[in-house]
Amino acid sequence: MAKIARVEIRQVDLSPPVVRTDAIQSFVKQETPIVRIAADDGAEGVGYAYTIGTGGSSVMALLRDHLAPFVIGRDPAMVEEIGNAMLFHTHATTVGAITALAMAAIDTALWDMRCRRAGLPLHVMAGGARSRIPVYTTEGGWLHITPERLVEETLAAQAQGFKGAKLKVGKPSAAEDARRLAAVRDAVGGDFALMVDANQRFSAAEAVRRAARWAELGLEWFEEPLPADDIDGHAKVAAASATPIAVGESLYSPGHFAEYLKRGACGIVQVDVARIGGITPWLKVAHMAEACNVPVAPHFLMELHVALTCAVPNAQWLEHIPQLDPITASRLRIEDGFAHPSSAPGLGIAWDWKAIEKLTVPGSSALIK
Repeated sequence: MAKIARVEIRQVDLSPPVVRTDAIQSFVKQETPIVRIAADDGAEGVGYAYTIGTGGSSVMALLRDHLAPFVIGRDPAMVEEIGNAMLFHTHATTVGAITALAMAAIDTALWDMRCRRAGLPLHVMAGGARSRIPVYTTEGGWLHITPERLVEETLAAQAQGFKGAKLKVGKPSAAEDARRLAAVRDAVGGDFALMVDANQRFSAAEAVRRAARWAELGLEWFEEPLPADDIDGHAKVAAASATPIAVGESLYSPGHFAEYLKRGACGIVQVDVARIGGITPWLKVAHMAEACNVPVAPHFLMELHVALTCAVPNAQWLEHIPQLDPITASRLRIEDGFAHPSSAPGLGIAWDWKAIEKLTVPGSSALIK
């Protein structure tokens, strides 16, 4: 039985390639905790998580002071055992974003190691449901973009072969949101998928009102209309809206997803592998949604989610937002509007360690053994 011999942690900060704004925030930088786990037989695995600008140092402190020392000496193949042990070891701080992100960095590293040991890519090791997934883009749909440029960006995405595009909503005026969406729909036609994302901006009553105005546009989904803890409100909006309601990027445990599914409060599950705590709980949520006949269209993290969406049968879409380009040699392969997972053993991410070293936040590195 192999044992975890050392854990190396560091934080890398990345600047977004374009300005990213939504109804409640701006994406100022990506704080990227990276974890490298080595076993005593020489096997290694690399995992990571992210924030959109705040909390990265807290994730790193939890890894350095608590979780990394806690997994030393454990069998890296026992991902469920380690996950449950970490959950109860951090019981006073779960369920929540900081703990979930720290656990995700370790869990994804363990999955990378187990896939490499087996000589299998993640999408096969985790289920092997398909070899490609339709991809949509969010990068041209940010809320600050003018209506004219919004149309231009979406037409450009269509020309590039994307199957759809997500547009941010949440302007003070419902009429302004409606005009922006209608202009894009008129430009791209009825066969191109359009999604909208309010980033928790509305009340239930306002979400119902706006969804009614957009009903004729044939949207794929209405994402995060309300604060994530308002399950009653989401159930009301879901019941009143002809457009499916999507939630998940702000939920941090399988139990939270279970409540949404039991209440019929969502029609699309957007489980985020970092914010749910790793690949192990991600798969639980995806299969729970499958059992409820609800599709999965995960949030962000396309470099990891391309494999996971190809691992489960109910995945519907992959979101395209380039995230790791400055620190990786690999790129997402997209052909005819479909993304293809890597065939290489592991997560399918080729890390550029020279770039990582250069971009590591001073003082964030630690080696635990």
